[in-house]
Amino acid sequence: MFLERMSKLKKLPLLARILIAIALGIGLGQVLPLAAVRVFVTFNSVFSNFLQFLIPLIIIGLITPAISDIGKSAGKLLLISTLIAYGDTVFSGYLSYFTSSSVFPLLINHGQEVEEIAEIKSLEPFFTINIPPLVDVMSALVTAFTVGLGIAFFGSKTLKPGFDEFKDIVAKTIEVVLIPLLPVYIFGIFLEMSFTGQAWHVLNVFISIIGVIFLLHIFLLVLQYCIAGMITGRNPFRLLWNMMPAYFTALGTSSSAATIPVTLKSTLKNGVSDGIAGFVVPLCATIHLSGSCLKIVACSVALMLMTEMPFDVGMFTGFILMLGVMMVAAPGVPGGAIMAALGVIHSILGFDAEQQALMIALYITMDSFGTACNVTGDGAIALIIDKINTRREGK
Repeated sequence: MFLERMSKLKKLPLLARILIAIALGIGLGQVLPLAAVRVFVTFNSVFSNFLQFLIPLIIIGLITPAISDIGKSAGKLLLISTLIAYGDTVFSGYLSYFTSSSVFPLLINHGQEVEEIAEIKSLEPFFTINIPPLVDVMSALVTAFTVGLGIAFFGSKTLKPGFDEFKDIVAKTIEVVLIPLLPVYIFGIFLEMSFTGQAWHVLNVFISIIGVIFLLHIFLLVLQYCIAGMITGRNPFRLLWNMMPAYFTALGTSSSAATIPVTLKSTLKNGVSDGIAGFVVPLCATIHLSGSCLKIVACSVALMLMTEMPFDVGMFTGFILMLGVMMVAAPGVPGGAIMAALGVIHSILGFDAEQQALMIALYITMDSFGTACNVTGDGAIALIIDKINTRREGK
């Protein structure tokens, strides 16, 4: 009977399985005992380590052959993709600043107990298995660029088949291991959040701020897909709807890199060619963090208002421009963006160690919103790059 039910669940669309996992996690977190919750926390710890091990391999395995397939124009497409990703990230930062600085003063009480955020505790797994990645994300990205461009330029007939086979291995791992287990991983995340009350605590303290950030994310996504729809001549809302599995997967995992398999699948459903999708999606999972930039700026403005720190548009201009650069160095794992941003948060905004800790706590508890916006926006960039490549080839 159990096996029959599991078989039926596997036949459900991925989006349906993710939504079921989120709902079950929130509901069962209220009733399951601590030991049962820690079982899933342990699974998530092991699975998360496995994901971090796979992320550099996914980047090398997908980007390298994709660049080599694109050919000698790959360098130009890489430059265009990077400029679009950076421009979108900077735009989202300005959108967030001007909205937050106008709206948040009406919503924030200066005497609010922001220290309460740092009191949120996580459950400990029964055990952990450390699986260090072979290389870090940035090294994997540079390796993929270098080798892929080299294969494309020299037309290597030895390396290309090898990396094509490596791509098949990565794709099969995604299909057989990652995609089926992602709903379980998401279930465990929401189960822990519900059990410990993390989500509800932050929601009660910052409901109005979270609401504004969420609306900004939705506006940004609609704008991105309206631009992509205008360039490709397609219905932007249909394109956006096809990316919903990626959105909700990122909402559960809070990791751009962990969501790569689903983002890739959703992007292909939008008609993007295999080569461009395999090139743009892993690339943008690392360098395109418009949603994270939007949220970091909004959280910074909120905390500066709460602690009565002075700020102006000049200060945030330098901050946003540098933040767009720092996001390239952010690992695509939960909390990676805020960790990469701590340097400029300290040097430009003047946050001390205590304020940085509050910033991390506030950001992490809302991390999934920014990640979901990031990966969904990656699909819009892939559509634009695919159209540019099609025009270049005269199709």
